[in-house]
Amino acid sequence: MAKPITNVVKPIMSEKEKQQQSLDHVVQDLAQNADGIRETIQLLQELHESGVLEGLNSLLKAKEDVAKIAVGQMTRPPVTNAINNAVAAAGVLTELDPQMTKKLTRSVANGLQKAEEGLQADTKVGILDIMKALKDPDINRAVGFGLNLLKGVGEGLKEK
Repeated sequence: MAKPITNVVKPIMSEKEKQQQSLDHVVQDLAQNADGIRETIQLLQELHESGVLEGLNSLLKAKEDVAKIAVGQMTRPPVTNAINNAVAAAGVLTELDPQMTKKLTRSVANGLQKAEEGLQADTKVGILDIMKALKDPDINRAVGFGLNLLKGVGEGLKEK
């Protein structure tokens, strides 16, 4: 009967063999990705020739100074106001019905077109013209919408 195996001997590789194995893996990866590596080298060469690579290297070397400048610019009141306004506007937009917003923007675009046509006609508008215009259902609808809009804005301004 055979003796049972009691200890397993792992092959011990020398440092030179480990380096050779790593080098073989790298050469194999290079061979498998030759086209991509050539394109990357071309890209790096173009960046070098245009001076962009040098600029990026300088930017990386000065990363702490750049970060300080960026943070300093971001904390300026106009920038923080813009960010706060954008967040507030985004909050309001999430509360609006998308269909109503779409309808309103389409209506405003149509209104701007009609306004342009009115400017081209260059006709005077008198008090009687305004009173007659209120009988037009489209104008009456827009005036009613505007009055309700003003009412809502006024109520919103009253809140603390």
